[in-house]
Amino acid sequence: MVIFDTLWTLVEQHGSVAEFYKADLARLWDTYTDDQRQAIYDAIRTKLQRGLFVHYNPVKAVLDNAPKPPKVQKLSYAEYYAKYGTTEEQGGWKRVFMKDEQKTIYVKEN
Repeated sequence: MVIFDTLWTLVEQHGSVAEFYKADLARLWDTYTDDQRQAIYDAIRTKLQRGLFVHYNPVKAVLDNAPKPPKVQKLSYAEYYAKYGTTEEQGGWKRVFMKDEQKTIYVKEN
């Protein structure tokens, strides 16, 4: 688990980081899970080690390196059947019954 102070030390050593970013960065850091924090820290550290660009504003640096949420594709029951010729789950697609709407859809995360 990466604690905030470890992240701050990393970005502070990167360059012209004004102290006034620290409170904003701490609030942003608190919105991430432990796994997301580790991924962000690892991405920033790796880029710095390789001499790649990391934004000097630490808030932007974190936002730029945060894991992107998976994109979710959705197909209606009819669209799925028309495309695949079956209602069986395949290729990462999952059948989901929407109770409130009383219909079945298919979803796939990329």
